Amino acid sequence: MNDALIDLREAAQRLGVHYMTAYRYVRMGRLPATQDGGRWLVDPKDLARLQPGRSQSEARRGHAQPEPYRERLRDRMLAGDEAGAWKLVETFLVSGGSPQAALLELLAPAMREIGEGWERGERSVGDEHRATAVALRLVGRLGPMFVRRGRPRGKVVVASAPGDSHALPAAIVASVLRGHGFAVVELGGNTPEGSVLAEVEAAGGRLHGVVISVSSQDLLDAARQVAAAVRSVAPGTPVLIGGPAVVSEQEAAEAGSDGWAADAAGLAALLSAPRPRSA
Repeated sequence: MNDALIDLREAAQRLGVHYMTAYRYVRMGRLPATQDGGRWLVDPKDLARLQPGRSQSEARRGHAQPEPYRERLRDRMLAGDEAGAWKLVETFLVSGGSPQAALLELLAPAMREIGEGWERGERSVGDEHRATAVALRLVGRLGPMFVRRGRPRGKVVVASAPGDSHALPAAIVASVLRGHGFAVVELGGNTPEGSVLAEVEAAGGRLHGVVISVSSQDLLDAARQVAAAVRSVAPGTPVLIGGPAVVSEQEAAEAGSDGWAADAAGLAALLSAPRPRSA
């Protein structure tokens, strides 16, 4: 074995990217590598053209811009083509896009467009369900890329409002929060109030916040009730209510939220902000 070669994990660290991103570079032919005993080995000299500065310049030239991918991703999801959809996401990542951008600038807008098409009568319920199934699989594939090493910043409970069967918005929020260093308890769609409270009590002093996703305005009252119940057992804990049904700071305040953000990255920023000290 050539002692000058490094394994793929070290290569990823030198590039400042996730291991799976480095592996995709190998698969897509952008990073030469050889296998030895089940390990991928890389010549450090080949890392220069993949340094973060190059990825950023490529993005400025449009290679990692989401627009060229978004429409094609929407069509693949509508067709129920998970493999084709993942190939598009993978290409976006290899071209310099981040996992967070893949969720918030590709997948989420594509799903929003599909939902709006259903509201206008241009898409069927089957179209939306088929696309949602693919979207959930993509979120699952992207999930490991959001895991961060080291001690988590605190625990956040993420749930959908009782009666809200749409698990995708909460799944996207959960992934983004993990990428920002939080330990996340993800409770999925249609989460009973009792399940949220059980996780809140189990977290104890590690609890950093609760996020409740709402996909329909008809369910805002249910979300408000969960928020009130959380505050009764964990006073001072930030409770953020958001999702497709909460489109403004005013609506969030009326629903009983302690803040509002336009997307999951904004929610992460709210939870990351220093808390005022109690007197």
